[in-house]
Amino acid sequence: MSLSDYLFTSESVSEGHPDKVCDRVSDTVVDLFLAADPLSRVAVETLATTNFVVLAGEVRGPDTLDHEAFKKAAREAIKDIGYEQHGFHWRDAEITSHIHSQSADIAQGVDSADNKDEGAGDQGIMFGFACDETPQLMPAPIQYSHQILKAMAEDRKSGVQPGFGPDSKSQVTLKYEGGKPVRATSVVVSTQHDASLSQAEVREIVRPYVEKVLPAGWMPPEEEFYVNPTGRFVIGGPDGDCGLTGRKIIVDTYGGAAPHGGGAFSGKDPTKVDRSAAYAARYLAKNVVAAGLASRCTIQLSYAIGVSKPLSVYLNCDGTNQVDLNQLSQVLCELVDLSPRGIREHLGLSRPIYARTAAYGHFGREPEADGGFSWERTDLTEKLKTRFGA
Repeated sequence: MSLSDYLFTSESVSEGHPDKVCDRVSDTVVDLFLAADPLSRVAVETLATTNFVVLAGEVRGPDTLDHEAFKKAAREAIKDIGYEQHGFHWRDAEITSHIHSQSADIAQGVDSADNKDEGAGDQGIMFGFACDETPQLMPAPIQYSHQILKAMAEDRKSGVQPGFGPDSKSQVTLKYEGGKPVRATSVVVSTQHDASLSQAEVREIVRPYVEKVLPAGWMPPEEEFYVNPTGRFVIGGPDGDCGLTGRKIIVDTYGGAAPHGGGAFSGKDPTKVDRSAAYAARYLAKNVVAAGLASRCTIQLSYAIGVSKPLSVYLNCDGTNQVDLNQLSQVLCELVDLSPRGIREHLGLSRPIYARTAAYGHFGREPEADGGFSWERTDLTEKLKTRFGA
């Protein structure tokens, strides 16, 4: 028997968090290549510390993209995040690039040739999830955590709230009754701030952002509303803590409310199924819930490097399904070709749409006109309803 009354917590981190700075830089390089050639291959990692950034990885694409182009792109990404601090400044930071050509051994396994279709860029398992807790069909704790920080960042960057710095974190704990969230029992927000602001002042600046995001009446008790609990957060970002690409994979997905295959997304082109298949699994799970065929849906896909078909497709709706799971799994595989090429083409993934995914979650976002967040579309719902007479 599953537990129906419980507390559950998820966290988010802002675009200025040191690991997210690195995710953003890596995804900016991905976009740089895909804008020049949609068939580029990119696997780029970033490290950031006090006024120092290192790029490393393997690529295949236009020769016009060189180390200077990579460093310029990194600097522009850091500028857009908003770092103009003594210990980390977009203009002054030393940036080095050790990006080199992709391994020929990997390329021959992934590329299509003769009768061989495009293979997966690596082996691995990927999960997708959706539930009816929020309009975005995301778990409520992670969705609210993202929304708090995103609203704060928008006001910081627009100048509405100049007291905020780029680096911040949030954490929301919700009380569930009968398996449904009913209120927040605690909220934690830590934000980098201007040195002139006291902890009490920062607390009151942050409060309306939390109140606006949480449903009415959901604010936790005053003693469970924590803002900068260390008391001071002036030194932040890569100057305060070293950052690396791919260290916030639970923040990127479902906040721990669903399984994660273990692979990071940022810095990878869409032939890497760590990224594209996780997007496809979310797309399918979201459409199942949006069609009313289940209130929760988890999908797992698995792949082998160089092999075009998924090795397995697993579906679990935690007993909330209104239709037969075996039939549902079969129909989903008929509606979407889950080969790496099929996913890439169905979702239009070979575009420069990835820098925007690097913070505030890859899921629970609005599909955009240029193809961004295409995996959040619910365009399969009518087909699913028709197939199942729903």
